[in-house]
Amino acid sequence: MTRKTLPTALLALAVLCGCGGAAETAAPPSPSTAAAKDKKHQLEAAKADCMKQKGFKYVAWVQPEKPQSEEDRRRDAGDYQAMRKYREKYGFGVFAEHVYPKEMDTPDAQMESGVVDPNMKIQGSLSAAQSQAYHKAKDACMITVAKQVLGVTVKSNIDYFNQIALTRKRATAGTLDSDPKLVELANAMATCLKGKAYTISDTAPTAMAKRGERTFLDQQDEVGRKQDETVPDVAPPSKEGQGKQIHMPTLTAEQAKPYLAKEIKAALDDLECGKDFYPAYTPRKSAIDVQIKAQFAY
Repeated sequence: MTRKTLPTALLALAVLCGCGGAAETAAPPSPSTAAAKDKKHQLEAAKADCMKQKGFKYVAWVQPEKPQSEEDRRRDAGDYQAMRKYREKYGFGVFAEHVYPKEMDTPDAQMESGVVDPNMKIQGSLSAAQSQAYHKAKDACMITVAKQVLGVTVKSNIDYFNQIALTRKRATAGTLDSDPKLVELANAMATCLKGKAYTISDTAPTAMAKRGERTFLDQQDEVGRKQDETVPDVAPPSKEGQGKQIHMPTLTAEQAKPYLAKEIKAALDDLECGKDFYPAYTPRKSAIDVQIKAQFAY
């Protein structure tokens, strides 16, 4: 895997778009999903037109989405058996990217399959000065088309992704962290995990749902930073509205397997302690994700 630094916002989007595992029987897209896809095409077409007016080539490209399988739908509903089946192989879906890149649909795997944004090749052919001008034009176009197509105000291309993450965070926290039943279930889950010697610093429902993944993302970042002497050993603090910087390590499948084994153990403990929490939390979180996806058309 190529060493790179990515905002958590982009990592989260990758997880949403590629749920991991082979697709099974696909269901037709919901109206909201279809509307989001249509808006995405509109957004890309408008961006390409804007870039052309500024003298740059840009291809309107929408990444093909894997059809959602029955297993995916069951996991989105918080089904215990479906979640356990996934976690027994992929853990929280962090180090599994290094062991099962094709199944996790990583950027490197997409490059190998040829399913890749053609604009990456265009940008890669530019000189340093041309690249700077290109990204300046791309930011300006994103500001314009986001307002025109989505009715969303953004400051740049990366701000668009940061706003997706921030909007999702606020929507889930505002809706789910204040629900008395979810708070009760999250506290029970935290008590169970403490009994298994896990450290719990925040028992809010959204924090409990993400704590496992965040723990191993932090570990992944730590490994990547130790490999690269050009970056600080510790990631700089994230600013409001910006995702945490994750410095991806270069690991072979064999090197990543011990990390994944520990992650799988932690993921299964997390699921056992959260067997009452997840069926109540996950469907509501999934519904919010669909709404955000429709709002921002990603």
